[in-house]
Amino acid sequence: MAKYIAAIDQGTTSTRCILFDHQKPVAIAQKEHRQIFPRPGWVEHDPVEIWQRTQEVVVEAMQRAGATAPDIAAVGITNQRETTLAWDRETGRPYHNAIVWQDTRTQGICDALAREGGVDRFRECVGLPLATYFSATKLRWMLDHVTGLREEAAAGRALFGTVDAWLLWNLTGGHVTDVTNASRTMLMDLRTLQWDEAMLRAFDVPRSMLPQIAASSHPDAFGRTKRDGPFGGEIQVCGVLGDQQAALVGQACFDPGEAKNTYGTGCFMLLNTGEQVVQSKAGLVTTLAYQRAGQPARYALEGSIAVTGALVQWLRDNLGIIRSSGEIEALAASVPDNGGVYIVPAFSGLFAPHWRPDARGTIVGLTAFSTRAHLARAALEAAAFQTADVLAAMRSDSGVDLASLKVDGGMAANGLLMQFQADVLGIPVVRPRVSETTALGAAYAAGLAVGFWKEVDELRDNWIVDRTWQPQFSAQRREQLHATWLRAVERSFGWM
Repeated sequence: MAKYIAAIDQGTTSTRCILFDHQKPVAIAQKEHRQIFPRPGWVEHDPVEIWQRTQEVVVEAMQRAGATAPDIAAVGITNQRETTLAWDRETGRPYHNAIVWQDTRTQGICDALAREGGVDRFRECVGLPLATYFSATKLRWMLDHVTGLREEAAAGRALFGTVDAWLLWNLTGGHVTDVTNASRTMLMDLRTLQWDEAMLRAFDVPRSMLPQIAASSHPDAFGRTKRDGPFGGEIQVCGVLGDQQAALVGQACFDPGEAKNTYGTGCFMLLNTGEQVVQSKAGLVTTLAYQRAGQPARYALEGSIAVTGALVQWLRDNLGIIRSSGEIEALAASVPDNGGVYIVPAFSGLFAPHWRPDARGTIVGLTAFSTRAHLARAALEAAAFQTADVLAAMRSDSGVDLASLKVDGGMAANGLLMQFQADVLGIPVVRPRVSETTALGAAYAAGLAVGFWKEVDELRDNWIVDRTWQPQFSAQRREQLHATWLRAVERSFGWM
């Protein structure tokens, strides 16, 4: 009898494979891939390298668990969203490097489309503002600039997909995506869950390039792994979710009004709105939360922050303030506060709730008293302040006052940051015992489809608190600090 669910978690900086039993992870393998920066503001990944790393971590995780294909009940996939790929359906050769979600090269396309109807001209249909963040502008750029791609697309040979579709194509031979990833392209109608003809015309994208859209948790929509693939046998792929939606599922946020925040390269807060499509008026995006086969889709409001963990990496790699990311907590804790220093990490503009592509990174409040410890503390606090901005927008749009915030991701291990987050939000911050919530959500989606877990109540029972941080600031101090942060944010506007 199958003992495990295998989850592939393909992220912005690395790829992991985790095998889960009914309660916990039993084997983990992880490998990084290159970040390619051809020009300022351009960010790319090598699709072939991503597939190679995926194969390596699958094989390694299987070996560590002593598992073979019959031990795996199903496979789930979660992935960095919006990152855009195009490949030859006959050879599998990518036409270009993947254009990563952070990439800003398509601002001119966004500006041209926004001249008629503004940045929100498509929001009613797709739930998203015109921004370089989403996939459609990246695909349009490829069609306009990659030699021969538009002709190959017209001939029905070129395929488009986000990273989930690329991995599925290599694992199973099928050309499929799920509703959560499709909702990040700007090409899918939120209500019909189908590619929208008007959007395809607006972005000049041939329909023949697009994958089939399926429910996130489905027993047979995604195909079976190839016998000669990394799993060494045929296993049904039954779950696919964009990484932030996967974390929402992994945090067992199945009811409307439940929210989670993931601290990774960027920071992403999602609020479950149930079957209701809530259009944001406060700078958030409306997105698919998840869908189980045969059931209505569930929706979410999302606040996407471009740079949080990436700011810590920048302090390490570009400034040399720390040697490893793990050093930042002790360095930041060596001073009692930020010394008046604020960092606004608008390296590629600001995402939610400001949506200012003209913003650029700023450090304000420097004096002769400032040290690298103050910079380290300001970097951590930037993640918390940006999250506070998003939560305020969520309250405005939904009318929901959260009783607590569930957190996950690499930076959730940082106790100093989590305490400051509780302080500036004024609500408890709660971290679960199983921190691998993104991969766990993909595993849950796959496992529910094949009965490995029977119902969501079983998944709620699996969710166990590891630690809770209670807010300690007075309302006056919280408001004063946040007001100063907003002044710093204003200083970042208008640089480009």
